[in-house]
Amino acid sequence: MSQALAEATQSDPAGADSAIPAGFVALREPPGFVGVNGPLYIRYQRGIEGQPETNLVQMGFRVEARHCNPMGNLHGGMMATFGDMLLAVSALRKNAVARRHFLPTISLQLDYLSPGRLGAWIQGEAQVLRATRSMVFMQGLVSADGEPAARLSGVLKLGPTFKSMGFDHRAAAPEAPAA
Repeated sequence: MSQALAEATQSDPAGADSAIPAGFVALREPPGFVGVNGPLYIRYQRGIEGQPETNLVQMGFRVEARHCNPMGNLHGGMMATFGDMLLAVSALRKNAVARRHFLPTISLQLDYLSPGRLGAWIQGEAQVLRATRSMVFMQGLVSADGEPAARLSGVLKLGPTFKSMGFDHRAAAPEAPAA
């Protein structure tokens, strides 16, 4: 462990302020890669009935020591993982067709704008730019403690339906809790 990361971890082992912002709930994560890199959190608010693009979808996580590079900042690979999940989960909740499909990533671009420090709250929001019969085009912005940290864009493929894979699509993109 680098000296910077060791000092940051010793000064605040729990990570600055380990509280999760109001309205965020833990995202049910699949086993495997994403599951061991979380927990990720989601805040979801249903928009105008019949217009899923108006739904509010925000995701976030608290930077822990295991998410950091030797300088004590959020590792770029973890930011990319978060961005990939942000685009896919947002598409599932903001597009009626995408909602029923597994969405493998075809392309993901990130511009790193500033570092996320150990303990920072990382939060992102994404928009569906266009959906075709086979692809979903997305963009998003991620912040670290309210400051822009990454700009991202991506293309997702409409893969097999969750039903054909034996999954309930509502488990992948459940309804918003009652207000």
